[in-house]
Amino acid sequence: MLMTMDPHLLRTFVTVARLSSFSAAARELGYTQSAVSQHIAALEGDLRTELLTRRPVEPTPAGVRLLEHAAPLLLRLDAARADVLRLASAPPGRITLAASPLAVGPRLLAALPATGVTLRVLPPAEVPAAVATGDCDLGLVDGPAAPSDPLRLPDVAPLAVTGVAEEELAVLLPAGHPLAGRAAVRLDDLADARWLDAPGVGVPPGLARTAPALRYEGTDLRTLCALAAAGHGLALLPLRVARTAGAGVAVPLDAPRLVHRTELLSPGNLTGAAAALAARLAGGSPYGP
Repeated sequence: MLMTMDPHLLRTFVTVARLSSFSAAARELGYTQSAVSQHIAALEGDLRTELLTRRPVEPTPAGVRLLEHAAPLLLRLDAARADVLRLASAPPGRITLAASPLAVGPRLLAALPATGVTLRVLPPAEVPAAVATGDCDLGLVDGPAAPSDPLRLPDVAPLAVTGVAEEELAVLLPAGHPLAGRAAVRLDDLADARWLDAPGVGVPPGLARTAPALRYEGTDLRTLCALAAAGHGLALLPLRVARTAGAGVAVPLDAPRLVHRTELLSPGNLTGAAAALAARLAGGSPYGP
């Protein structure tokens, strides 16, 4: 039933809900406010229920449920459009590569050509969608995983996924931490620890069993490491990053057996410079640094 909805009406609804304003949504979408109101009324008429309260503009319980469905539906439509356009278009003269902050490592730096590439650093959760919708030609995303296991990525489109690097993980501790002198540490040893919540960088507080100490919404790794070194919360990082933080103590993770994995995301019809860069990124051992 949802698949038969007019995507224009659905996109208008998502925009109004995000901005909490009919007039702001009209400006962003390039419609009149009257047209936006008509779109919402038509969608509510189709579903026979109110989706938004008007004062204030907020989603109703039915609207909240529709939003849960709308985001992946619209993303799939955008991804399908981008996939078809790639087949019909000439290869781009300039490549845009999306990368999560911790995916910007030695392999990427060695593979980048001197010119012709725009590097866009995004939070890990945004990289798959950026590639699927055609905003970026390639993507590098990272996260913790069991050795040789793929990352758990959102199913946004039929993207090709290639493992390009696996690295040892470490916990970044403040210098005075009781475990800072250990040769290695288990997460069980840190069951009561406070962890930084840094979704823009990809540090996963879910590996710990306690609530995070501080939420950091940036993507700068130096700031993140400084927060951990100053005692605002622990961070789980690739060992090479933790050791070059400039402060704090990097203690390798011993158990559970996890690695920091980086994967290359690409559409299935790469040509030209994008195909060449993808080959350089994926070349050699997939488990190198």
